[in-house]
Amino acid sequence: MAHLRSRRRLALAVPVALSLTASLGFLPGIASAASPSAPAVTAADGPNLAYVVNTKTDHRTIASVKKAVAAAGGTVVATYDRIGVIVAHSAAPEFGAQMRAVRGVQSAGATRTTPLTAAGTTDEGAVDYLSAAEAAKVKAAATPASEPLEADQWDLRAIGADKAAKINPGSRKVTVAVIDTGVDDTHPDLAPNFSASQSANCVGGVADTSAGAWRPYTAADYHGTHVAGEIAAARNGVGVAGVAPGVKVSGIKVSDPDNGLFYPESVVCAFVFAADHGVEITNNSYYVDPWLYNCMDDPDQRAIVDAVNRAQLYAQKKGTLHLASAGNSNHDLDSDAIVDASSPDDSTPVTRTIDPHECYDVPTQLPGVVTVSATGVQNLKSYYSTYGKGVIDVAAPGGDGRYQIPDTPSKNGRILSTMPNNQYGFLQGTSMASPHAAGVAALLKSEHPWAGPAQLQALLKAQADNPGCPESYDQDGNGTQDATCEGGKRVNGFYGFGIVNALKAVK
Repeated sequence: MAHLRSRRRLALAVPVALSLTASLGFLPGIASAASPSAPAVTAADGPNLAYVVNTKTDHRTIASVKKAVAAAGGTVVATYDRIGVIVAHSAAPEFGAQMRAVRGVQSAGATRTTPLTAAGTTDEGAVDYLSAAEAAKVKAAATPASEPLEADQWDLRAIGADKAAKINPGSRKVTVAVIDTGVDDTHPDLAPNFSASQSANCVGGVADTSAGAWRPYTAADYHGTHVAGEIAAARNGVGVAGVAPGVKVSGIKVSDPDNGLFYPESVVCAFVFAADHGVEITNNSYYVDPWLYNCMDDPDQRAIVDAVNRAQLYAQKKGTLHLASAGNSNHDLDSDAIVDASSPDDSTPVTRTIDPHECYDVPTQLPGVVTVSATGVQNLKSYYSTYGKGVIDVAAPGGDGRYQIPDTPSKNGRILSTMPNNQYGFLQGTSMASPHAAGVAALLKSEHPWAGPAQLQALLKAQADNPGCPESYDQDGNGTQDATCEGGKRVNGFYGFGIVNALKAVK
């Protein structure tokens, strides 16, 4: 978000100024409606690749570019007219280069490196399911006013969410959309608060709103259901509680059914769908595949940043606040160089050294998106959490099962939440931190219904508690600092403006 080099900005036809002061309105047509034209979906098979083609937003240009897509051997899958994003498929080897030469095209590139056929979600490690025996032990420790499994939810107590629920559990007029692997709305802790009318399957770039389309493909696609429970699991005497148990939650599925990846065209669809269906807040516990960092000097990666940025800014303009996980690589996003050995994750990764001021983790480093780092029960940065002064906005409980162990019945330092098929499980990651912050943002929106995204972000930062940089961050005790926190008590690289506080949000 900070330190975008001036030479890089001058080189961009569509600037991506990663600062809040210039975060809205610099992309063409961003204030207009972005309903996709009725798209014809083509089969995603054979040697086809998917592309985003980003254009000027006047109808004449869009019509001309669509003709150019066909002439270059491509097929239009979806057109988001008002933000100038066209999703296309093509088997032509030079399709991207040909489209970049078309009049009115501002950027164009492939959204994957392998033909259409390791998910980018930001959870750390495998799920630990809560067994019946363990659940009985937890329930035995429950107090009369708590949910049956709440004794294991140290995270709620860490941010005062248990006390906040007694004052204001959140408004039914506020919806948090979980852009993820799908949400199992049949779970008894989620069903009372689920909004089907604001849910869809956006895989491939076209929104499918048929009944149940938003649900996970299998029980192994549990990530979105876990995130949804952290935000808005109901206080109904069933299992766990969410940070904002009175608000609504919806699911917008974007994970590819074959490999679980979160491709750009699906995320573009999700942001536009959320905006057009009155969603107040989105949670984004993932990075857009296939690149962990998208470098602006690469035409394909630049087109990805451009397309997703247009969509998320369109949603902001319509009143939607986005929160996103910082990542689990323990990277310093304000450093001079980061070694990325994981990209592209849909084919063979190539080790490269990138500058995080010119290569961006999308969507978390896009302008106006709230970037969330993770903490454990001791209010210390979780060992895996990415960080960075001027990049992290706030922190929230994401769990730390290695170094920060709570005094709970299960003694599990990770986050307990809902899982498909009426189950519960522990996960950790910045994937879990972002929904805690989204839940607090939903409480703030409930208290301040007229607050827009920028105001909500300011309120979120204002109520946060900042522990300041730790004197030492040698978590494994080997005498070497595992990460370096820069900044002061007010704002720093580990916690941004601080750890979110649900109780302060409702007072």
